[in-house]
Amino acid sequence: MQQTDTATEQALTVEVLNAEQLKLAASILYMAYHDDPLLMQIFRAEQTDYEKRLRSAIREDLAAFWDAGQPLLGLMQGEQLLGVACITTPSSALSGDRFWHWRLKMLLTAGLLSTRQMLEKEQKIHAAMPAERYHMLAFLARNPAYHQPAAMRTFLQAIDHWVDLEPESEGIGVFVTLDKYLPLFHQDDYQKVCTLEFQTVSGTLLFRSKQPAS
Repeated sequence: MQQTDTATEQALTVEVLNAEQLKLAASILYMAYHDDPLLMQIFRAEQTDYEKRLRSAIREDLAAFWDAGQPLLGLMQGEQLLGVACITTPSSALSGDRFWHWRLKMLLTAGLLSTRQMLEKEQKIHAAMPAERYHMLAFLARNPAYHQPAAMRTFLQAIDHWVDLEPESEGIGVFVTLDKYLPLFHQDDYQKVCTLEFQTVSGTLLFRSKQPAS
């Protein structure tokens, strides 16, 4: 997939990440989600080992995506990794058996309570989705080393177009815990499904129905 960022007039490409890029991808995700309210609650940000447990959880998530062959996409400009997206496909149930190995590792690195809350979050989101077969945008992050305002919208549009070409999918969902990111998704026809609450944290579940591919 290739798009042109009109703000910079430089070619941006969306590519599947390779094994050598996973470490950088994990670092980008960690920086992007360090202050996510839900993750701060789940991994108990008030404790001194919060950063360690969050890093471990992100690494295990990436490993689970990689091992299951789920889409790990990078927004590239030449050799530079500007953004990362992790997506589940319709054939991958959020609470399916493929996560048993991941659950065991999470128990060892993040602890029982955090693991249980992560699983409850996924199950609650899955139950609220307005479709049976859908993609889920689990992570979307910008590399803070590169600031291109239009790049993430370009990235999201490319992901949307990719989903539109998938015959088995009814669309793509995303759960947003910070309102400042909602305009990005609203610009690309994501519609609010509902508000979900997890103890003291609430967020917005959005869904974009598959559209005729142009």
